[in-house]
Amino acid sequence: MNKVIGHFRVITRHRHAVIRNCRRAGILWQGLRHDLSKYSPSEFIPGARYFVGTRSPNELERKAKGYSAAWLHHKGRNKHHFEYWSDYIPVERRVGPVKMPLRYVIEMVCDRMAASKIYLGDAYTDSSALDYFVRGKSHRTIHPETSALCEKLLTMVADEGEDKAFAYMRKLIKENKEY
Repeated sequence: MNKVIGHFRVITRHRHAVIRNCRRAGILWQGLRHDLSKYSPSEFIPGARYFVGTRSPNELERKAKGYSAAWLHHKGRNKHHFEYWSDYIPVERRVGPVKMPLRYVIEMVCDRMAASKIYLGDAYTDSSALDYFVRGKSHRTIHPETSALCEKLLTMVADEGEDKAFAYMRKLIKENKEY
């Protein structure tokens, strides 16, 4: 299959899966705007160039070049990525992770679930996104409270299923409380 068409299909299928998840979580508007930057030349061209269909092209661009220009562009424009949420912390006198707003944590969970479904296909289970999250935990720079909420929501998906988890996410959004 043509790499351009293949990449377009994968990112569009992923985006539509995130939209469905965001609707179920009570943040449809965010879902509709999710990952639009992937269609920009800065992200789409490298995405098509490094497309294989079974893993992120950013990983392959990173392997080839030592960094991924597409990822740097993407994470700087999409607030559902914890990497977006770093800032100078005056007390610590360094740049570090800051706590993400609730709605973006929920979008991040919706994104991880959708990515797991797209990349794993028939091998997907309700624990797939949690397993991926836990595998990367030791080398992730994320605010501890953000990490804890993300893991809690993904654990809820794994242990109690999507319906319960999405109902809980809608409740959190409706209450609009800090986590």
